[in-house]
Amino acid sequence: MKIVVLGAGIIGIATAWYLLDEGHEVVVVDRQADAALETSFANGAQISVSFCEPWANAGAPFKVAKWLLRDDSPLLFRPRLDPNQWRWGLAFLTQCTNAAFERNVEELVQLGRYSHESLKALVTRTGIEYDRLERGILHFFSSQADFDAGAAGAEIMRRHGVDRRVLGREEVLKVEPALAAFGNRIFGGTFTPSDESGDAKVFTQKLARLCAERGAQFLYEHDILGLQRAGDGIEAVQIAHTRSGERKTLKADAFVAAMGSYTPALVQPLGEHLNIYPAKGYSATLRLKKPGAASVVSLLDDTRKIAISRLGDHIRIAGTAELSGFDLNLDSATARVRCAALVRRYEELFPGVADTSEPNYWTGLRPSTPNNVPYIGRSRKARNLWLNAGHGTLGWTHGAGSGHAMAELIAGRRPDMAFGFYGMA
Repeated sequence: MKIVVLGAGIIGIATAWYLLDEGHEVVVVDRQADAALETSFANGAQISVSFCEPWANAGAPFKVAKWLLRDDSPLLFRPRLDPNQWRWGLAFLTQCTNAAFERNVEELVQLGRYSHESLKALVTRTGIEYDRLERGILHFFSSQADFDAGAAGAEIMRRHGVDRRVLGREEVLKVEPALAAFGNRIFGGTFTPSDESGDAKVFTQKLARLCAERGAQFLYEHDILGLQRAGDGIEAVQIAHTRSGERKTLKADAFVAAMGSYTPALVQPLGEHLNIYPAKGYSATLRLKKPGAASVVSLLDDTRKIAISRLGDHIRIAGTAELSGFDLNLDSATARVRCAALVRRYEELFPGVADTSEPNYWTGLRPSTPNNVPYIGRSRKARNLWLNAGHGTLGWTHGAGSGHAMAELIAGRRPDMAFGFYGMA
């Protein structure tokens, strides 16, 4: 078939790759000048199969309420006159039960495992290099209460077959000796040795080049205007060049919507209502002044809810979530506070290790669902429209597997995992 993939982030490019494996003619459309220039550009860099807990849990409402007035809070909810925000928030609250948490964890672990196997096979096949480090992920805690809660969470994950180990302070420092300067403030941690890290942008762009070499057509710098319905399906997509405004109509046999936070607006005119809301995340990428003193194990700092990952001679500090619409401003008062907090925390943990004079701040919109489980499957409103969106903070973790699963579903096969695919029994 001829299949148009809408979106060139990690999800869209992985989808294109696996569709090419099935022998399809593939066209990829994106408004940017290259792949991975939006949410996949400078994320936390973690492949966190075993650190995939949903935001929604029994304690989440109390934490969000406590953080409401703090510009530097890990999860910032700024109420707006936006029905989509309130719909998302109310649905989020329904997921804040122990039963829902366990159910959502199970799905995310299933997708994560499938995706990790897909990624490893893809890397072996292509030889793509992307500052990959297979050193696991270490989650450390700065209070006894947080450590106790983390140990309880690790037990839940172990029930789902995840190898998450609970470590005391000395064991944490053995896993990552670079934390020694902060060691007296660490109460313990959890460690998942099978997790890894790497640069999502570099990987995605290299995979896109390989797709092009295999015959995929890329229409960069094209805005996606809308879908044209014909009968019970989609006949074409209207696009326009971002600079010239020249319009084109792309006809195809099937379409895949992989536009992250912008996917709901594309499919809403069809009567498809996806509960995806943008969670604005931030990152800072710093050059290392003392590479030998920097961490190599990818870290999660529980106090600040940030990820720290080594990318060659740079370090990436990323995290926080801000539910405030489609704002990508880095110059607002709130944005400046949140960016500065990332660098300040890194300096607390690793004093003098990185050059903080040029922090290379970035922000992106994570397409988040209330339960953190993405929409992967067939549209309920158009037989030849497929959805691959809503991956939240786990787009890099679930990217390869989501693309692989999408190609399998389009081929009429059920991917080998216990996951609730959208629009399918």
